[in-house]
Amino acid sequence: MLSQEEIDLLLKGTEDLNDEYTKEQGISEIEKDTLGEIGNISMGTAATTLSTLLNRKVTITTPNVEVTTAGELSYEYPIPFVAVDVRYREGLEGSNILMINVDDVKIIADIMMGKDKIDTERELTELDLSAISEVMNQMMGSSATSLSEIFSKKIDIEPPKSYEITFSEGREKLDVLKTSAPIIKVSFKMIVEDLIDSEIMQLIPIDFGQEMVENLMVSSDSESDVESYSVDEDISFIDDIEEDFSNKVEEKTSKINNQNKKEKKDHVVIKKPEFEAFDTDVGVSYNESIDLVGDIPVELTAELGRTIKKISEILEYGPGTVIELDKLVGEPLDIYANGKFIAKGEVVVIDDNFGVRITDVNNSYGG
Repeated sequence: MLSQEEIDLLLKGTEDLNDEYTKEQGISEIEKDTLGEIGNISMGTAATTLSTLLNRKVTITTPNVEVTTAGELSYEYPIPFVAVDVRYREGLEGSNILMINVDDVKIIADIMMGKDKIDTERELTELDLSAISEVMNQMMGSSATSLSEIFSKKIDIEPPKSYEITFSEGREKLDVLKTSAPIIKVSFKMIVEDLIDSEIMQLIPIDFGQEMVENLMVSSDSESDVESYSVDEDISFIDDIEEDFSNKVEEKTSKINNQNKKEKKDHVVIKKPEFEAFDTDVGVSYNESIDLVGDIPVELTAELGRTIKKISEILEYGPGTVIELDKLVGEPLDIYANGKFIAKGEVVVIDDNFGVRITDVNNSYGG
């Protein structure tokens, strides 16, 4: 007689039996807690970025970390997901996969495109995949900034790539799922007001996850001039330093959380401007009496706004950085002729090009 567990394993196939055996290698509790804390900090920053992009409140809960295999994931999640492949190109060597529900991707894409009605019944399109890739590029870029603070070194990512696949199909296409080695699954519950309430998964190769823990310990120990250690060393040694490590993680967590609070405090609402479309071009000329200088070229410049920043602040700029200008929404733009202020105007659209309609002429301009 076979037990129910043995029957389930047989149904999953011989390869999955090997996966179940390999899974027993696992990771230690301290590594699991560390990866959970890293995910909590990085995804917290990513949630702030997503909130800015969607102009909606976004909540991501405390992560749940567990070790699984590609075979077990294929068995548990037969439905299609959108997989976002995020690879690190600087600071860390490795990649991880973010798995998002297809309906959630449609909702995010519809919000990004400014649609009044959210349609989750439609087919997923390339435009949806492109939109979620850009969203994840911004989110994981912010996450990489937080990781740079945690690991005390610059960390950067390549532009993410998105695919609509099942876990079974992913085993043929995604490096993380190709191997039978254990995989670290970090699960988050993502809530976007009353539109999204579902799970988002981050899949990390076990070797890459252990490398992140080791790098964190090396950076922490270098700050306090303590000799670094390897996560593969004797478990008793890990137990001896667990308390010291927890204090360091807590200190870094507090620093990142304070930074996130500051970002939320400075949160600004970003929205697309509405432009008036012009179908015809009405030619109007002025000062026709000065034909003598009529052929001299003059460079016209429309200035959206200005701001002053310190060099240290500019050096921290990266993809996704929002720069606040000194102009308010709806305030006229300044128009210059060869660098001299001559008028004020408003932005319009002429066919596919931007234009500026003059609303006020500077009478003191001696033109």
